[in-house]
Amino acid sequence: MNKNIFTRDEFLAKLNLLDASLREWEKANLVKPAGYTDGKIPLYSEETGERIGAIQRLAELGYEIEEIQKILKKVGLPKKIEKKRNSEEPTPYLTVGDLAEQVGLSPRTIKHWEDKGIIEPDMRSEGGFRLYSGGYVYLCELVRDLQLFGYSLEEIKKISDSFRYFLAVQENPDGFPKAEISSQLDAMLTEIQVLFDKMGLFQKGIKRWEGLLKKKRKEILDLKNKNQKREGKKSKGEKNGQDRLHRA
Repeated sequence: MNKNIFTRDEFLAKLNLLDASLREWEKANLVKPAGYTDGKIPLYSEETGERIGAIQRLAELGYEIEEIQKILKKVGLPKKIEKKRNSEEPTPYLTVGDLAEQVGLSPRTIKHWEDKGIIEPDMRSEGGFRLYSGGYVYLCELVRDLQLFGYSLEEIKKISDSFRYFLAVQENPDGFPKAEISSQLDAMLTEIQVLFDKMGLFQKGIKRWEGLLKKKRKEILDLKNKNQKREGKKSKGEKNGQDRLHRA
């Protein structure tokens, strides 16, 4: 889902709008950002621009802010714009850095996955500002899991493509040939079984390693305690030897 989204500076430049005017209209609750980054940076959509266009036209006709508020409250904007405004509350979005921090990866890794086509930003501003919804934290964790399972990025890309295909078919099943859907779904079921088999092997391996590591940790601690006692005896023996030399 790639939307046209703008940072504040991009938005002002696109509409040839003064920052003071936008702040005034926001303060009067005539407009509001479409969302925010995790760092609280405001973001604006094309729908917000349409709303501002309507407000500008009213202002050019000589209406004051209070009068525009009353007009919007009583009459509203065109239905298309008003519907979008009411249905879309400001949404928090993550920058590449925010996403990387929450997942525990480097921003470079996130960008590499994007270059490979494994993940796609929800929004991209005209200035190349990439933004992700909160659901991408979970998605990136899944990608990292697959890497731990031994999947290459090329294999993960295929899984990602299959998942996107599944969502597209789920949304519009009549838009795809029946035979193609059947073939793709069979391939996905096969891949799911392969992953189940790998997970089974990993679970057995984890249990083996848990048992081995617990045993070896106990043995290491026992040996460490013996070594400490040995060093204690050695220090005590050296002290007794020095005392005998002094008495002599």
